[in-house]
Amino acid sequence: QAIGEGAELIRRGAAQRVLAGGVEALIGHMFFAGFTAMKAISTRNDPPHEASCPFDARRDGFIIGEGAAVLVLEEWESAKARGARIYAEVLGHSASADAYHVAAPEPEGLGAQRAMRWALADAHLRPEQIDHINTHGTSTPLNDKTETYAIKQIFGEHAYRMAVNSTKSMLGHSFGGAGAIEAVATVMSVYSDQVHPTINYQEPDPDCDLDYVPNAARSQRVDAALSNSFGLGGQNACLIVGKPRSE
Repeated sequence: QAIGEGAELIRRGAAQRVLAGGVEALIGHMFFAGFTAMKAISTRNDPPHEASCPFDARRDGFIIGEGAAVLVLEEWESAKARGARIYAEVLGHSASADAYHVAAPEPEGLGAQRAMRWALADAHLRPEQIDHINTHGTSTPLNDKTETYAIKQIFGEHAYRMAVNSTKSMLGHSFGGAGAIEAVATVMSVYSDQVHPTINYQEPDPDCDLDYVPNAARSQRVDAALSNSFGLGGQNACLIVGKPRSE
């Protein structure tokens, strides 16, 4: 959401360059106790490196992570004038709220659907023009099922033709840092035409039936990609990035 707001400042001429990102460092006893009481954290401790398994039938909760990422957003002509390396363009963004529950997602992902639909409209793109989705993908039973359903509602049959992955399968859930970290991963997929895998994917879930790029990175053309961040309590933000224009 901060990245989208930063892009909006540049769009309306209020800024030429913006630093936007997120950070979180929450590992501690109180945090563990609270989310354990909510039954949100995985209890699959053996082997621990397989505990985060988004979209897999064995998933039982997220793994706590910490991290940060910051992106430099800049007006196009300014970046070109100084010879900056342009990794991607911000094409569209949006935010919505479920207004449903303090912790659980709305069962049909209506808020997530709105955020994706609005981001596509802001980018002036059709659903079939998106090549890749970096999901919120927490490895919780409810989130992954709901997000998959929401994606299918917005993208229809094209949902099955996109590369859909979860960065949290490798880094865990860094909360306030997660959206920015995943935005960087999405930008690099656009820049490099490489989509990182969803690791620890072993047992398919009938409710999660998309192409999750299981266990191995993939080389493919990525002209436009969507990054989903659907936070606790129904805070939804979507960012669409694409390859830099050729001129």
